Amino acid sequence: MKNWDVFGIFLLIRLFSVFFVQTYFVPDEYWQSLEVAHKISFGYGYLTWEWRAGIRSYIYPLIISTFYTILRFFELDDPIFLIYGPRVLQALLSAYSDLCFYQWSGTKKWAVFSIATSWFWFYTGSRTLINSFESALTVIALSQFPWVGRGKDENLKFIWIAGLLSAIRPTAVIIWIPLCIYHLLITKYKIYSLIITRYIPIALIIFALSTLLDSLTHGSLVVTPYEFLKFNIFQDVGSWYGSQPWYWYLSAGFPAVLGIQFVPFIMATLVIIKNKDAHVNELALLGTIVFALTVYSLLPHKEFRFLLPLLPIALHVSSKFLSAWSRKANKLVLWAVAIILFLGNVGPAYYLGFVHQRGTLDVMENLREISFNKPNDTHLLFLMPCHSTPYYSHLHVNVTAKFLTCEPNFNGTSYYIDEADQFYNNPGLWIRTHYPPNGTLPSHIICFDVLKPMISDILSRYKTTHEIAHSSFPSGRVGYNVLINERIGK
Repeated sequence: MKNWDVFGIFLLIRLFSVFFVQTYFVPDEYWQSLEVAHKISFGYGYLTWEWRAGIRSYIYPLIISTFYTILRFFELDDPIFLIYGPRVLQALLSAYSDLCFYQWSGTKKWAVFSIATSWFWFYTGSRTLINSFESALTVIALSQFPWVGRGKDENLKFIWIAGLLSAIRPTAVIIWIPLCIYHLLITKYKIYSLIITRYIPIALIIFALSTLLDSLTHGSLVVTPYEFLKFNIFQDVGSWYGSQPWYWYLSAGFPAVLGIQFVPFIMATLVIIKNKDAHVNELALLGTIVFALTVYSLLPHKEFRFLLPLLPIALHVSSKFLSAWSRKANKLVLWAVAIILFLGNVGPAYYLGFVHQRGTLDVMENLREISFNKPNDTHLLFLMPCHSTPYYSHLHVNVTAKFLTCEPNFNGTSYYIDEADQFYNNPGLWIRTHYPPNGTLPSHIICFDVLKPMISDILSRYKTTHEIAHSSFPSGRVGYNVLINERIGK
């Protein structure tokens, strides 16, 4: 297969996912990318505490902000372009990384099949998540890595990409530490010379430029990798947003991300361990996966998306195994396996990408129309778990809006309850405190249907104008539907 033909396949799949995947995954897809870019380009919006504390790099939001600024200059800043434009850009990057994956994997058909049908990469590859950006760049860097037996001159471009990833997202070093150690073991250069003339200068240049950019955007000197480690590792702020037992990645996270591809991955792992000398590169990749999963498992806060950069590494390992196996397999068995793997990915890709948790995105279209029609009379109140919806990046109207915050305890007090918990502990008291009886009520209250009985008093002055399906499996504070309640009269 020619590279352009393969790239065309990947491009069609990633662009299709832009418009097919219409569900909500995690808040960072919006609040750590689009919302920040919107604030920079249009001067209004909301920055979460991470940006005020300086623990996030501005590099990724600035890429989106540059796109927004171009749209604004040509007066093309329609909300549809603001929402889908960045996703198209991410899809283009993901498609190129897929091509790099194909080349890295030895231009095998199973490589195309594995990355093209992966349900989790289809689900996340076009999202404006820093993890999707990191995963795509990781594959591009790995395609430039000087693997044993490659038969090409040693390419050190991967060091620049790995350095950039570490500046954007400090946890990227977890993957690149074992890979860089492997590089030092197999390099044709002298180790000390390589470290002094390549690794250290590249690291210093990237560190200086990223610190300068972040400081200029932040408004004062800030070293984001240090602030990131201080808050997330030393102060363990991440645990505020939930924690899982140490074995969660092994028992749930990693198998779920791989999906049905977990089976060939395990089979490939057994073959590699049995024939170590014949699979030195794959053994290094398995070591990287084990090292990363071990470090991740030691951190209390765990999420599926943190494993995204490991996904293409695991798929590379399994696709190499499938390619070797298919040369000896019966054609009927081969087709049966391919169909089973395909169908095993289609199910979760469809349900999680198109059906499950889409109400909190669909509601923004209705709210945008309401805001455009009466911007001066619109006051939106989101009574939902914090960051349940996008914000100004999807409204693109500077209306009054409020949501329940959930910032960690920065005061050091022994007793602390964030705003969202304060509300859910006593919804009536919270509403009376923030909206006194003689004060002006918000024009619209947006909430899940499960909350409706708890705030029936205040909703007696509202009528439900929209009821939008969200989830077939509600839990806790999340309901079946998202409601838009409009105030009756003044």
